[in-house]
Amino acid sequence: MIRILIAEDMHMIRGALVALLSREDDMDVVAELDRGDHVMDEITRTRPDIALLDIDMPGLDGLSVAARIAEHVPETQVLILTGLSQPGYLLRALQAHVRGFVVKDAPAQTLAESIRKVVAGERVFDTDLVAAALETGSSPLTIREAEVIRAAETGISTEDIASRLFLSPATVRNYLSNAITKIGGRNRIDAIRIARDAGWL
Repeated sequence: MIRILIAEDMHMIRGALVALLSREDDMDVVAELDRGDHVMDEITRTRPDIALLDIDMPGLDGLSVAARIAEHVPETQVLILTGLSQPGYLLRALQAHVRGFVVKDAPAQTLAESIRKVVAGERVFDTDLVAAALETGSSPLTIREAEVIRAAETGISTEDIASRLFLSPATVRNYLSNAITKIGGRNRIDAIRIARDAGWL
């Protein structure tokens, strides 16, 4: 049996995934979670073969979770299932040693087939997404610049960003200015939009 952990914050989608995979004779869903920051503890407890992760989750995003799994529990393979098909996410997934990346609007049977392929040692990536990722390229932002842009996305002031990230307001302004220039945005809001659409945040 293929032991599967599912981390998806939308209850209806998670329930549908559990029901779908439970119908497969060779699959057993051993854990289901709605937060990214609870995944590592549950993996330690249940030791699944596959961690099926959404990207956008509370607590910790799926790609950050994937990187931790690769570092601490490499025997658990990660398959990303997401509605966020921006090419930048695929590049981040590859850096996190993810074995598969399936978009949520793929046919239902594609998911089960992808899980079997990953367990067999194959990689599973949407070919259109791979082509778009190669075209878009990796993020030009440093880790700190991306953190500042993510904080700015919430609409808080430069001073509040500085307080949240333990930086001075002048340093935050420098990071924002550098990020806007690198991304090619007209202003902060335009840079956030471009970075979000590319999957760089």
